[in-house]
Amino acid sequence: MAFTKSGEFKAFDKKVWLASPTMHGEELAYVTEAYETNWMSTVGENINQVEKIAAEKAEVKYAVGLSCCTAALHLCCKLAGERLYGKPAISHGALEGKQVFCSDMTFDATLNPVVYEGGIPIFIDTDRASWNMDPVALEKAFTLYPDVKLVVSAELYGFPGRMDEIKRICEKHGALLIEDAAEAMGASIDGRQCGSFGDYAAISYNGNKIITGSAGGMLLTHTRAEADKARKWSTQSRENAPWYQHEELGYNYRMSNVIAGVVRGQLPYLEEHIAQKRAIYIRYKEGFKDLPVTMNPYDGQNSQPNFWLSCLLLQEEAMCPQVRSDTQALYTPQTGRSCPTEILETLARYNAEGRPLWKPMHLQPLYRMHPFVTARGNGRGQSNAYISGEMTDVGADLFARGLCLPSDNKMTTEQQDQVIEIVRACFR
Repeated sequence: MAFTKSGEFKAFDKKVWLASPTMHGEELAYVTEAYETNWMSTVGENINQVEKIAAEKAEVKYAVGLSCCTAALHLCCKLAGERLYGKPAISHGALEGKQVFCSDMTFDATLNPVVYEGGIPIFIDTDRASWNMDPVALEKAFTLYPDVKLVVSAELYGFPGRMDEIKRICEKHGALLIEDAAEAMGASIDGRQCGSFGDYAAISYNGNKIITGSAGGMLLTHTRAEADKARKWSTQSRENAPWYQHEELGYNYRMSNVIAGVVRGQLPYLEEHIAQKRAIYIRYKEGFKDLPVTMNPYDGQNSQPNFWLSCLLLQEEAMCPQVRSDTQALYTPQTGRSCPTEILETLARYNAEGRPLWKPMHLQPLYRMHPFVTARGNGRGQSNAYISGEMTDVGADLFARGLCLPSDNKMTTEQQDQVIEIVRACFR
């Protein structure tokens, strides 16, 4: 039968996290500098330096430090909307009534900013070779919706998508590209850094990211005028006047100089963190080599992931029966087979944190009525009781069979070895 031997392994004394902050000490020096110089606001040298370094590392010209990555994506959408359609009237969004192509398999923060600005997401299915937006499905989407002029593409788990192809397709159809590189800082493909492909891009310094500020994000752009515009919007759009003068809508989105201090102390360790994450991925791959599973795919010749989260995908024939509602999951144990629910529950039993893969947006109740495009075309309403065959929904398939493993770079080799053995035991 499937794994049920509750006493076979000893639970971890301290929780083994999916991903948690890795601090070094230099962060405190910059935070203390902000305190001692009394720059405890949204201006200061920490912000200036972090913006400079972030732009250099991402290989773009300009970066704007913001309170979080979602704020960065929101301003990306606002910049793109005004560039495409002009300035909206008060109380109206810059994308109001406009359809926008969005990655389907991602966190909802990727596309919620589209909705903040009144846009209508159209979801693009997932590429099996990268787990990111499928360029073939994107090209198909432009044949179905030729008037679309904006694409929002996310890069998951620190593994680059086929960004060069996605960018070429956007240029072919006269569309702008927003690159959600929240999870992909330091990753590259075709010799280019993630975050440099989009007309606009965003990265995250959330507490579990490869570089953290406890919070914070960065908007990346190639033009000074748009960087200045985003910086203005992020500070309530105050005009150059002795009083508070406002001519356009603004937000309280600017990065704190204290948070910037944490990020500033973290940035020198980016390559070290990537190397640690890569070692975790390799140990998992070796530990699972004789199991009916695969891991995050990537182009080993042309891309360099940052390996933020190591993920597991069970082969279809290795799946035991699993049923999920919107909030719960059940499975039936079977000898030699397992499923994400069993593996995650077993890891949790031993005090280790995992996570299902992102549930595709077209399956979310909030967006269940929005269009969804696969490589074959329209992905909605394609079932047929009288004709054999079925629609290929890559994102839904990956969600059903995949999970994120504990990938904390402070996890010891011994701890990871036990995680590997726990997962292996689920297939007995």
